[in-house]
Amino acid sequence: MSARGKARRRALDILFESELRDEDPLKILAERVERKEPPVNEYTSAIVEGVARHRPRIDELITTYAEGWTLDRMPAVDRNLLRGGTYELLWMPDVPEGVVISEWVHLAGELSTDESPQFVNGLLARFKQLKPSLTL
Repeated sequence: MSARGKARRRALDILFESELRDEDPLKILAERVERKEPPVNEYTSAIVEGVARHRPRIDELITTYAEGWTLDRMPAVDRNLLRGGTYELLWMPDVPEGVVISEWVHLAGELSTDESPQFVNGLLARFKQLKPSLTL
């Protein structure tokens, strides 16, 4: 797994944990950075901080375009996969869009249901297609 792939996985872990503990992801991030085990790199921090900063808009987009699914009905891991992937896709223009989608779909395949990779792929691909028209 690439360094950025590991960073994405770590960001997902932090986002997921913050949801389960019902705590601010920035608090969880700060705890992990301070603990240094395992180390948290800058890319992980950028994703977590970005999701925290843009979460209302990210959740609005997911809710709007996830046909037949509400955020509450999605598995928690899928919600957070989509949050991380959406942030990286829409707010980190230096990363190739295809790589972003591929990496988050890969994580969905490793960590969620059998249907999750297709679901994550479809929604992130839709955001890629709509990116020029989305108001961020």
